Amino acid sequence: MASMVAMTGLPPSMGLHCTLASRRHASLATLPAYLAQDVAAKSQLEAASLQIKTSTRRVPQQAVSDAASLSQTDVETFESDEDEVLPTPVVIIDQDSDPDATVVELSFGNRLGALLDTMQALKELGLNVERSRITVEGSVTCKRFSITRADNGRKIEDPELLEAIRLTIINNMIEYHPESSSLLAMGNAFGIQAPTELDVDIATHIRITDEGPHESLLYVETADRPGLLREIVKVITEINVAFRSGEFDTEGLVAKAKFHVSYRGAALSKPMKQVLTNCFQYYLRRPETNVDSY
Repeated sequence: MASMVAMTGLPPSMGLHCTLASRRHASLATLPAYLAQDVAAKSQLEAASLQIKTSTRRVPQQAVSDAASLSQTDVETFESDEDEVLPTPVVIIDQDSDPDATVVELSFGNRLGALLDTMQALKELGLNVERSRITVEGSVTCKRFSITRADNGRKIEDPELLEAIRLTIINNMIEYHPESSSLLAMGNAFGIQAPTELDVDIATHIRITDEGPHESLLYVETADRPGLLREIVKVITEINVAFRSGEFDTEGLVAKAKFHVSYRGAALSKPMKQVLTNCFQYYLRRPETNVDSY
């Protein structure tokens, strides 16, 4: 047999494999049909088992949102899978859809679990979760729930509480989905991996359009940071502009706010639009200064 291997130019191990394979096929020909099928099926199973055992690729585990915290193995799995494109985490606080409740939408691709931890955190803020539903659009699963104040059963109007709701949801997402920390501004303080910083001057956009004679629509897009919703409301109220909360979206590192505003019961005039735009350009783009430096 060695001489035959040498003549064919094959390595000894490959020649032995070919010889054994030919013997097996020859033996199958001499067996009854039903036994030959069993032996052939067994050979296919052995080959599949060998292929699985020799594969070294690790499949990333999906994070779940439940009471159990993620293990270090899960975190390492997420960090090691560099080829996977992470979805953009989105948190939407909607004040327009429901006149009796504040609507919150949360999505992170199809990674979100039952959100029991988030529901519990909102209850600790003195809120009730009235309704909840799940919608699926392509590969994105969106969790939508309506919340009210536990003390009076009404929708949330206080900007401080709205910002607390937003930050609570984002903190929970980072805790139970640590791979999202590099995609959220809050990940810089609480996440495992800090996000890439955005240039605030580039990220900030302000647009004001009229919605009839009595109201204008203010649109603000800027780099997200803790307390941003509270800052935007403060800028509006300090120049005596009345507002009705519209929608505040957190999309990864970018925050997008839509507010219905008016001045003395009418839509904003051109000079008032310019004043409001200038205020936002100053407050949202100013560099952070340490008070102790003065």
